[in-house]
Amino acid sequence: MENFWIALGLTVFAGMATAVGSVLAFFAKRTDYRFLSMSTGFSAGVMLYVSFIEIFFKGSEALVEAYGEAMGNWVNVGAFLSGMVIMGLIDNLIPAHGNPHEVHSEEITATLRDPEAAVHPPADDGHGHGRPPVPAAAGANVAAAETAAGEVENEELMRTGLFTALAIGIHNFPEGLVTFLTALEDPALGAVIAVAIALHNIPEGISVSVPIFYATGDRLKAFAYSLISGLAEPVGALIAYAMLRLFFGNNGNTFPPEIMGILFAAVAGVMVYISLDELLPTSRNYGKGHDSIIGVVAGMAVMAISLLLLGD
Repeated sequence: MENFWIALGLTVFAGMATAVGSVLAFFAKRTDYRFLSMSTGFSAGVMLYVSFIEIFFKGSEALVEAYGEAMGNWVNVGAFLSGMVIMGLIDNLIPAHGNPHEVHSEEITATLRDPEAAVHPPADDGHGHGRPPVPAAAGANVAAAETAAGEVENEELMRTGLFTALAIGIHNFPEGLVTFLTALEDPALGAVIAVAIALHNIPEGISVSVPIFYATGDRLKAFAYSLISGLAEPVGALIAYAMLRLFFGNNGNTFPPEIMGILFAAVAGVMVYISLDELLPTSRNYGKGHDSIIGVVAGMAVMAISLLLLGD
């Protein structure tokens, strides 16, 4: 397909946003939680609007053409719901250690940006962040106990960071397919989806970096794991594309319309699931007041205007 390299480039761009989140965690003077709230809300608005207004109907058109109106619409709805079910199964099969969308306090993320800061989290802030304060005591036994406790804590933090990276990586496989397939069919629409998913990946990069940095004290290692988790998007897209070419590809490097219709309907289901299960709760967690809904409406408005300007 002639749009292959454009689609791949957009997928890489969206995936690399996890690394951007890691860099922001290390070098930004302050974490702008309102920006994270509105940007994830914006992503949800874009993805919900384009799923229901554009991609779902692209699937419907192709399937109605292939199977007729009645059967085509049934297959389209079935594929849409299947996309949501697949994402739900992924959510239930991946390790649950560490929430990829947990909001880290300003006190915790501030120490990532200070090279002289201790690598252990600060005292517990009452919301489960940081480690509880150690009572003042003297003696070698207390020092040894604190050292042992610190080692156990570092192991737990490292495990949390690795599981978070794994969870995000697995989630990014279908997200990469969403960006890739959309851009393959329509590069302009794919670019909008890539930006929406990139904004969504920024806080995920922060979530990978925070526990790994506290476990190792190594900013480069924390950045590397964030980067690797984001690479799952283009890798997942290429694997899916190779499988589609193997089983369904035509001589002209195109896919039968019924296959593209099913894929588009499933992609719409995946995007709706991601928006409702991940983006909106994350936006609510980071924001305050009406930040989340402002982001959603802005995302829908931008998507609507983009589609109108593109002549759709």
